[in-house]
Amino acid sequence: MGTQKVLVTGGGGFLGKAIVKKLVEKNFFVTSFSRRFYPDLEQMGVLQIQGDLVDLKPLMTATRQMDAVFHVAAKAGLWGAFEDFYRVNVTGTENVIAACRANKIQQLIYTSSPSVIFDEHDMENVDERVPYPSRYLAPYPQTKAAAEKLVKKAAKKGVNTIIIRPHLIWGPEDNHLVPGIISRAHKLKRIGRTDDLVDTIYIDNAADAHILAYQKLLENPSLSGNVYFVSQDDPVSKWEMANAFLAAAGLPPIKGHVSAKTAYIAGAIFEGVYQFFNIKKEPPMTRFAAKELATSHWFNISRAKKELGYTPKVSTKEGLQRLKQSFSAME
Repeated sequence: MGTQKVLVTGGGGFLGKAIVKKLVEKNFFVTSFSRRFYPDLEQMGVLQIQGDLVDLKPLMTATRQMDAVFHVAAKAGLWGAFEDFYRVNVTGTENVIAACRANKIQQLIYTSSPSVIFDEHDMENVDERVPYPSRYLAPYPQTKAAAEKLVKKAAKKGVNTIIIRPHLIWGPEDNHLVPGIISRAHKLKRIGRTDDLVDTIYIDNAADAHILAYQKLLENPSLSGNVYFVSQDDPVSKWEMANAFLAAAGLPPIKGHVSAKTAYIAGAIFEGVYQFFNIKKEPPMTRFAAKELATSHWFNISRAKKELGYTPKVSTKEGLQRLKQSFSAME
């Protein structure tokens, strides 16, 4: 396995770098494809190729002589122009698939999101059979769903693929979920009921799931085209989890409460105002965020356990301790 040459798109990102690190530890020859240069990847001995996913030429160069591609790069977020999300998430994935085909790469591991099947209602213990919804409230899940379909289609046309759906990735070096909560700590309020549960996944476990997917796909190509939810396998109250993140950073818990209906109306108003005035920054609330924060969404990961051999090695308790230590180290 260690002689394999693999490309990781978005290798300098939170999840991408975690995957790269574990691949390097397993003696893979790793190349990262990102728009920026990352000194910490250089220190790992990782070859870096700069480029944009929407530009096929550098992707063709980056994928040459590779045995596999981990397509992790994406445009995430709750707000922005649909076209911007489409360029990266859909056109970018089209280009990755095209490069795999052109360079005869047989293995493609694609990072998706459970939000692709979110239908604005509680999702409790659901599995991979849940269909895509009829509408989306944000461009991120809509474009990630479109990209998923491209990857599934590629699986029927000569590229062995597996789609991984990690939910709410967190841990040290997180640049999205935990920092977003901390930056809003003084104004956060609970939305809707307080007994709803969500899945999360610690960063190391998410990286492990991707590498397991690659290894199992090599062993059993009949897994190609499959989708897998992965998580801590320990649904928790989102508000307890948010408070645990705040506590790790030495901050007080969330106070106050807003009804789900009020949050949704506020999200619709903010979206209208931001669109009318063409405001680029993310609104304080959106309809998608309101629905996500007011519902349960946790998933049955039996398929990942059975077919990939996935189990979370780092518990939520241990992960939170590591997160706390990372904050302490920054003081």
